[in-house]
Amino acid sequence: MRFAVLQFGGSNCDLDTFHTLQDVCGVDTDLIWYKEGLQRAYDAIVVPGGFSYGDYLRAGAIAARTAIMDAVERHVREGGLFLGICNGAQIGAERGFAPGTFAINAYPKFICRWVHVRVENATSPFTCRFREGEVVRIPIAHKEGRYVAAEDVLERLNRRRQVVFRFCDAAGRVTPESNVNGSAGNITGVLNDHGNVLLMMPHPERSSEEILGSSDGRRVFESMIAYLEAPGRSVFKRA
Repeated sequence: MRFAVLQFGGSNCDLDTFHTLQDVCGVDTDLIWYKEGLQRAYDAIVVPGGFSYGDYLRAGAIAARTAIMDAVERHVREGGLFLGICNGAQIGAERGFAPGTFAINAYPKFICRWVHVRVENATSPFTCRFREGEVVRIPIAHKEGRYVAAEDVLERLNRRRQVVFRFCDAAGRVTPESNVNGSAGNITGVLNDHGNVLLMMPHPERSSEEILGSSDGRRVFESMIAYLEAPGRSVFKRA
């Protein structure tokens, strides 16, 4: 099993994500500068947070149109796992990997703080190590993280259980007060139609060890590993 963490100009959570996967979770991981392209097949690709290309135009808009993302799109199309975290989620949304997009926060300032999120679906490749309804503590750090989608898209996401994380309070109540950036339906983690892409704004790599204040986020990566290790569950279609 091998993971890839992509680096773009302006990525700043790349080394944290690499450390979490390689050193904390113990999975072979390559750190890939985007100009190098994908030189081998991967079971999972992670695009970390940061401010790719200074978030010019829109957050993630330039990185989403680089050549390496053509290869990433083929990986996704063939069923490989893709995790986009914060700026990685914005890049994934710009690339059309999952429904909806991420707009400027309702209160249009950068927010960096711990939040509570409720696990809405514990059957996905990214959340199978959580319990459904569980409340976890993971930090956020973004200015453009307000999830937005048309009403019919939101209805479909809810009906098909493609929403995996919502902002909530410590008791698990999904309230307007706990919706820190004004996202539609408090949504802060969404799957694509096939379930092999997760775009999420909270930073699981920043809550992957107790010394950081929480290890809740590590289970996102452990879920991916467990899913790929399960007999007959590898989603990567090797050439």
